[in-house]
Amino acid sequence: MLQPNQAAIDANNLLHVCLLQADIATRKYGPALATSLPAVELVGDSLSKLAYDIRPTAAWDNGRPVTARDVEFTLKLMFCPGLPNEVARNRYRFIRAVLTDPKAPQHFTLVCRGQALEYVEASGDFFILPEAALDPRGHLRCFSLADLQKRAATAPPDSALQALAQRYQAAGAGRHPGQVPGCGPYQLVKWEKDRYLTFRRKPQWWADRLRPVPVVLQARPKELDYVIIPDAATATLALRRGDIDVYPQIPAREFARLRASPTAAALNFYSTTSYDVVIAGFNTRRAHLSDARTRRALSRFFDAAGLLKATQLGAGQRTAGVISPIEKENYNDSLALTPFDPAGATALLRQAGWQRGPAPGTGWTRKSANGKPQQLRLAMRYRAEGSLFSTVALQFQAAAAGFDIPVTLQPTESGAFSSSLKAGDFDVYVGVRKGNPFMFNFTPVFHSLGIDAGNTTGFSSPASDQLIEAIAAADSKAHRTQLLRRFQALLQQEAPIVPLFFLPNRIVASRQLSNLHVGSLKPGFMATTIERAPQPSAVP
Repeated sequence: MLQPNQAAIDANNLLHVCLLQADIATRKYGPALATSLPAVELVGDSLSKLAYDIRPTAAWDNGRPVTARDVEFTLKLMFCPGLPNEVARNRYRFIRAVLTDPKAPQHFTLVCRGQALEYVEASGDFFILPEAALDPRGHLRCFSLADLQKRAATAPPDSALQALAQRYQAAGAGRHPGQVPGCGPYQLVKWEKDRYLTFRRKPQWWADRLRPVPVVLQARPKELDYVIIPDAATATLALRRGDIDVYPQIPAREFARLRASPTAAALNFYSTTSYDVVIAGFNTRRAHLSDARTRRALSRFFDAAGLLKATQLGAGQRTAGVISPIEKENYNDSLALTPFDPAGATALLRQAGWQRGPAPGTGWTRKSANGKPQQLRLAMRYRAEGSLFSTVALQFQAAAAGFDIPVTLQPTESGAFSSSLKAGDFDVYVGVRKGNPFMFNFTPVFHSLGIDAGNTTGFSSPASDQLIEAIAAADSKAHRTQLLRRFQALLQQEAPIVPLFFLPNRIVASRQLSNLHVGSLKPGFMATTIERAPQPSAVP
């Protein structure tokens, strides 16, 4: 139920299956657990019904078929109190009911509020969990999906729901995902935190009986080993030695160095665009960052062009918004890129009421509306792993220091980073926002409903909430494009974040491997379709 990082999503994709899954090669959603994309029926002007059928062969490891009851259970679990499901709540609250048919247990209809274009893909993009294993007594059957969605946070505790939440937490889905039964092709057989994970192919998997097997359901490797190597040079050495076969998200300098080395003849090099944008976010709940003028001023201390050159050797693409420029229809190309302009930033700070002290080191101060003095000093948090984020942080710190704005850097271990953002323990953070070309539901990250969950900056306004809701409910591409362009302009004006540049997707793999299906969508390649060339037989 948590919003996991990309590595956790990749691992879950091996253990579990969604109704629909994105095909990296075609950049389209295709049926996975479902037999096809849902049949859509519009009801009046405010509802839509999406009818699904689950593949007849789909089954859990004990042979029990995957049914509509499992889908209904999974959706209800997203709204069960006592679980860390805030992000899922905001993402799937458009599904208001699940209509099942006892006579057709693998058929169901989702009743959705609105008639948005992206409901076809969004309605099937979540892992299905087994009701029998996680709720054997059927506690959630006593509640409708609407009951759970409407349940107030202040409602008296319900013993049945508490028991279910405790059972789910005890299963340890976050720490021990292998303990939650899945209907995916692999089992997690080894895991040592921060070192490695090993997944083993199930000898018999329900999708093996499909003819042909869709790309999104192919599972060719008998075993997949994921090795966590924090140091780029060490990872490169492991690739050159043949200790690892694939090095995804390889840093730009390692990619270039390896490509120029004699080892290159044994490797394939891939570089594509991605939908991952490097951003800086401001904590708008902090008094000294609560006004847009101050945030716009501070945005000018980021040298996005210089950072793109320094960290990506110029690959990737600068941007004015959170929509990738390669999505020409939806990207707002009328917006100017935020300039690197520290001198101009100080003029904006003065417009925001800040005054620089007369002597060096005295910094910038202003009085708040209640007369209390404010000091412009910043704590900047970023993931300690890798050099990308530290380079951005150091550049910002140096630029700000030149104008007497002190910035304290807070490199943070990956696990603590997310919790620090959720707790609002930062002034500015550097991170990556992941996107895709299919869905534009910004509710979890920019809507008031996402505050204290995925909305880490704490920014919201009635106007932005209405715009986000309109985007999510848009019923035509033309209307959605118009709204997306307006939203990018609003974000640039309010500046809760500064989009710096979109990252390239770089992968290096052994030439013995084929069928990686490298593409722009995360994780950038498909591990489950990889095949290894047969080794030449020994000369007799």
